[in-house]
Amino acid sequence: MEQKAPAIEIQNVVKRFGAVTALDGVSFEVARGELFFLLGPSGCGKTTLLRILAGLEKPDTGNLLFNGRDVAGLAPHERGAPMVFQNYALWPHLTVGENIAFGLVERRMLRSEITQRLESVMDRVGLKGMADRLPGQLSGGQQQRVVLARALVLNPQVILLDEPLSNLDAKLRAEMREEIERLHATTRITFIYVTHDQVEALTLADRMIVMNQGRVAAMGRPADLYHRPPNLFCAEFLGEANILEGRVVGGDGERVWVETALGAWHALPRGARVGDRVRMVIRPENIGPVSEHETSAPNRFEATIRRVRMNGATLTLLLEAGEHEFRATLLNRPGLELVPGLRRTWTVDPSAAIALPWE
Repeated sequence: MEQKAPAIEIQNVVKRFGAVTALDGVSFEVARGELFFLLGPSGCGKTTLLRILAGLEKPDTGNLLFNGRDVAGLAPHERGAPMVFQNYALWPHLTVGENIAFGLVERRMLRSEITQRLESVMDRVGLKGMADRLPGQLSGGQQQRVVLARALVLNPQVILLDEPLSNLDAKLRAEMREEIERLHATTRITFIYVTHDQVEALTLADRMIVMNQGRVAAMGRPADLYHRPPNLFCAEFLGEANILEGRVVGGDGERVWVETALGAWHALPRGARVGDRVRMVIRPENIGPVSEHETSAPNRFEATIRRVRMNGATLTLLLEAGEHEFRATLLNRPGLELVPGLRRTWTVDPSAAIALPWE
């Protein structure tokens, strides 16, 4: 059976602005129907890459393929990949219905089909009955729904989203994350979504790339990149990470033994071999107190609690172990009795300590 081409193929794309290299040989593929994220800090090149996909910028070198077709020479409206902007870009003097249907009118579609599509998409995004309102009469969340509807009404193969929730408050962002997830699940359109918000990416993405200084630092499923980061940049960008340095002194094929200032630790290697200097990545939620009845817990260390913060469902602790500090996150259960000044034994599961070669 012939395998279908990916929805999007980016092949060694380079883009420079004067002396600044915004994209430095970026390559990856997006499967059809994926919710794919481009994640990274400001200035890493992710928005430039999205604008190249949309046809708003041209790469200096490299290839862009949509469903196996080279689109480098196509205008934005010929690519079938509408863009959802963070600043909405709605016509203030046009009604909601006119804004959504604008692209259909430009294509000179029959009025009856425009009406049918408009009613269907407005119902789908929760804007039923609002066709005659002006954008200024809508909330930020409703305006973002208009922007999504304007893209969906074109029946595109790909939708490009440029930090679409950055202008919303925390409550609306959470609501719109659920809305985007629902729309993607029901339409199975390929979404390519740019953000610097790790929560959005970890919550929504099927797969993602993490970008740094114009290059792809990591690519994969959110859970894999979070729990098994391939490098230190990815580990620290995708959440809090405690770092413990050491050297690999042995291993059994699955785990390595790392000699550290806190003793010998067991960890999972990500390219680390015997003799390598390594940094072990330990997420705060993977540090826990050792029960009085546990005598053989691995990766044990003594530490004093220096600070306790309650975050509702969780507690965040600052632990001091000699010259090292660790952040630990625990479920806020009754009876924990964890207070500053308390010294006790802590442990990290070996499968949650990731040994990365020194960069």
